[in-house]
Amino acid sequence: MQKGSGKKAGMRVWLDGKILKYDDAKVPILTHSLQYGSGIFEGIRSYETEGGAAVFRLRDHVDRFFRTAKIYSMEMQTGRSELEKAIAEVVRINGAPHTYIRPFAFYNDDNIGVSTEGKKVSVFVAAVPFGQYFKASKGIRCKVASWHRIKSDVLPIEAKASGNYLNSIIASTEAKASGFDEAIMTTSEGFVAEGAAENIFLVQNGRLVTPDKSSAILMGITRDTIMKLAEEIDLEIEERQIHREELYTSDEVFFSGTAAEITPIINIDGIKIGSGSEGRITKELSKIYQDAVHGRIKAHADWLTPIKFR
Repeated sequence: MQKGSGKKAGMRVWLDGKILKYDDAKVPILTHSLQYGSGIFEGIRSYETEGGAAVFRLRDHVDRFFRTAKIYSMEMQTGRSELEKAIAEVVRINGAPHTYIRPFAFYNDDNIGVSTEGKKVSVFVAAVPFGQYFKASKGIRCKVASWHRIKSDVLPIEAKASGNYLNSIIASTEAKASGFDEAIMTTSEGFVAEGAAENIFLVQNGRLVTPDKSSAILMGITRDTIMKLAEEIDLEIEERQIHREELYTSDEVFFSGTAAEITPIINIDGIKIGSGSEGRITKELSKIYQDAVHGRIKAHADWLTPIKFR
């Protein structure tokens, strides 16, 4: 396996109960999950707060991780509590408050064949220093992909599994090759689903509109956070199927996600969205979201798991 470089070279990670140097965490090149995309994962962030570093909505992410494992019948040897402690320890030992945390479960077996019967499931945790996901700070340009979002009759869309993301990769690659920042995917029926790795929101006449569960979306934890915060400022929210053309005529559009946080979309398929800049409601929700993840909203202190650096 390739050795770490730059900041990763000095990282410490967790693998099956042990803290290791990044370069010492090795698996065979024929590992089942590398061959067949059979791994499962989560994306979690830690932030700097007044009281120190804290992981945002750790329990919710870990719960989804284990739901994914159940959907794929992965026999986990690591328990929920152990994984939560491992995540906290990896953030602590690496000493960076702003990180993107990647728990990953995989079949640690190097035999040829798609069957997972009797194969060992290993769990890995890394925490990488992380800032802004999209570089276009004033808003991004998106393309509606020619590739449709997978549906539950193809693969379980509520599972955050490695193989599912080939669908995202091919759509995102197409968008970037066409000069855009990211893809927006639709269902095979033509309704708006989500970005390549983000949920999507529209603002129409002061109301938030977002694809519902029937629109082949991953039920994002950041999506859920935004909806809860929106309710607290009396913003009306509508979950429903969304026609593609509504993207172009909405007042504002933005992505949400652990990596993307809240990212304004200012152009779709070459069509300017609203004023062509970040809208008022997007900006307001982004501020409230940042207040929440940085511990400035006391009512949501339960969303944060403090990390004590020694």
